[in-house]
Amino acid sequence: MPNYLAIDTSANASVALVDKTTGSVVDQRISSKGNDQTETLSAYVKELLDAHGQKGQDLAGIIVGVGPGPFTGLRVGLVAARTFGFVWQIPVYGVMSLHALAEQVLDAGQVPAEFVVASDARRKEVYWARYDQDGTIVDGPHVSAASALPALPIYGVGAGIYAEQLRDAGAEPQEESFDWIADAANLVQRGMRDLVAGKDLSDTAPQYLRESDAQVPAFMKQAKA
Repeated sequence: MPNYLAIDTSANASVALVDKTTGSVVDQRISSKGNDQTETLSAYVKELLDAHGQKGQDLAGIIVGVGPGPFTGLRVGLVAARTFGFVWQIPVYGVMSLHALAEQVLDAGQVPAEFVVASDARRKEVYWARYDQDGTIVDGPHVSAASALPALPIYGVGAGIYAEQLRDAGAEPQEESFDWIADAANLVQRGMRDLVAGKDLSDTAPQYLRESDAQVPAFMKQAKA
């Protein structure tokens, strides 16, 4: 049976090959860095396909994380997924990257009635979303200071970075999750489940949530005017 290729670059470059029938991870690659998506992503994809004798055109599709995430890193994954999909003539499905963190909460067991997942948004902020016990999103995604998060259990690397601020705000950062980041292997689990449920995942527009750091120089604005 064909496999899905999953890609997420909202945090680190992450690629997984997943069995369409069983949902089991065939193989995966994930970078230990958060700023090398351009250098590593295509190489990871080639390594996975070559290692398992898989041709791109024979894949069931590509499931890609749409963020939220930083502009440059997130864009690398989305452009790569769309390009591969076009060249191989296979469908590309978009899944919010924070869902990958929610999947890790569900897999860990003893899921709270409601919980929040948080990733690093830099600028002393986090990307976050709120979920119920079944992993259904009930609020978000948002970007804000950690002190603005609800007084609930908080999971993910964002909880680790801002644990003190979260506790001061009445939230409950979960220590076992302090190194969790959005990754392709968990992302694809949500994507496959949503596809089976008949959800439309055709939208691969990026979720940046805030303006880019890059600004048009003043002299260029004046020249255009």
